[in-house]
Amino acid sequence: MNPMTLLAQLVSDDPDATIAIDADRRRPVRVSRHALWRHALSVRAALATRGVSPGDCVGVWLPNWSDALAWQFGSAALGAHVVGINTRYNTDEVAHVMRRARPAIVAVAHDFHGLDLIGTLRQAIAAAPGDVPSVAVVPGPHGVPPDDLSVYDVGRGAWLLDARDDRDIEFGPRLDEGERLAVAFTTSGSTGAPKLAAHTGAAVVAHGLADAEAIGIQAGDVVLCALPLAGVFGFSTAMAAIAGGAACLLEPVFDEDAVIADMARWGVTHVVGADDMVLRLAQAWDRDRRDLSRWRWMGIADFLGRSHTLAGWAAARFGTRTTGVYGSSEVFALAALWPHDEPVPRRWSAGGRPVSPEIEVRVVDPSTGREVNPGVEGELQMRGQNGVDTYLGDPGAAARSFTTDGWLRTGDLATIDDDGGITYVCRMGDALRLRGFLVDPAEIEHRLAEHDAVAVAKVVGIAGPDGADRAVAFVQLREPGGVSADALRDWCARAIAPFKVPSAVHIVAEMPTTSGTNGTKIRAATLRTWAEQLQASEHDGERRGTR
Repeated sequence: MNPMTLLAQLVSDDPDATIAIDADRRRPVRVSRHALWRHALSVRAALATRGVSPGDCVGVWLPNWSDALAWQFGSAALGAHVVGINTRYNTDEVAHVMRRARPAIVAVAHDFHGLDLIGTLRQAIAAAPGDVPSVAVVPGPHGVPPDDLSVYDVGRGAWLLDARDDRDIEFGPRLDEGERLAVAFTTSGSTGAPKLAAHTGAAVVAHGLADAEAIGIQAGDVVLCALPLAGVFGFSTAMAAIAGGAACLLEPVFDEDAVIADMARWGVTHVVGADDMVLRLAQAWDRDRRDLSRWRWMGIADFLGRSHTLAGWAAARFGTRTTGVYGSSEVFALAALWPHDEPVPRRWSAGGRPVSPEIEVRVVDPSTGREVNPGVEGELQMRGQNGVDTYLGDPGAAARSFTTDGWLRTGDLATIDDDGGITYVCRMGDALRLRGFLVDPAEIEHRLAEHDAVAVAKVVGIAGPDGADRAVAFVQLREPGGVSADALRDWCARAIAPFKVPSAVHIVAEMPTTSGTNGTKIRAATLRTWAEQLQASEHDGERRGTR
């Protein structure tokens, strides 16, 4: 099924039902299913008029506006695929997308948040020579079109979408089956240069329907869509909401106080986000205790080691049931999550059960490729329609990502228990080998985060002077001087095995972070560099002290 076919079914069921809400404190906009359908038809017609063909790429450089949904559905209806571009991307990141995806058209937000997107696009095109795209200028829900479109012309013209241009265009042979690519996501790049993982329209629809059923989304629900639609977690959340017949509450800018107010105003029922986002929401709620009694479900990813604490907070305050989740650009976000009746704390941990019986999972020994016994750590592999179909600009990468019998190598360390539950451990490259044992850094991080004085904790591994791995912890405190590094090591020693106690704890004023499409992550590579420098400094001091 093509995504546009799913939208057509929703329109047939109830054309006036709200499918999206463009959040705005003064002038929010409710978008009906029928209105989004007509908007998508306008996109489809405009693309066809400008020579876009099935198989072509369309760049969508928009924030969380309903326009972004219309461009996704309209492009897919024509058999084209969308690559979302995060509004936070710098020139190098945009150039990488242009080089790999080669979009025929780029839809660019006009006058958004003071960003010079077209200036960045010009620089990116200069850095990635090739075919130049035309630019569709998108003013947004309340925006005013530019007086002079020529400032958006990067070589092949700039234009505005004519909302009246929704004339019928033939889908083309078998497009309605959804076998063509529909969307591509930028991977994390943790094992090399970021890739653009692309999926078919049929996979998008099938996964959205599976997520909606597993989560329990239904008509009348409101799903918070605060993560960028350009990223796999934001996109998968929105598609689950739409597939379940709910409304997407679209937040173009993440201001936690405004989002909390919107959650109360619109009666949000479902939230998906990383713990950094939810932590900011919790802090905002403490400042202005709005009524969030409709909030019944949360899917959380653990970036800062705070997911268990936040799950407990949401349960105590609103009765919200939280589940850890698992996903990636290659297998969609929310590929696995825990069912509602799974006991805590397991339900709060990263992982879950596949959202569809069509998704097969196994764990193998990374060295031999042989499947390991239940509960034994190894590489998580998946097989099913949710798996990446190709990588834009690098078709050979897909072949390298799969085994000969069709299993996708996720690069993630995990276990599978007898009941089929997946427990995500960490990226295989992040696992620590301490005294011969593989250790998940998150286990140490969670212990540190349990201390009342600790705001955020991150553990990295480096080679010690003897060549063996050492666990080094970095901690950001709630208040300066709240606790000493030695006291935190003692705190760890009371609850975890001696070999897991970090060899050093460093208290920092602020963690080095990077903002991605799925949330704010701590830069582990930077912390490893700091740890190595501090170790070298300590080692030099010890040598000088013995002279």
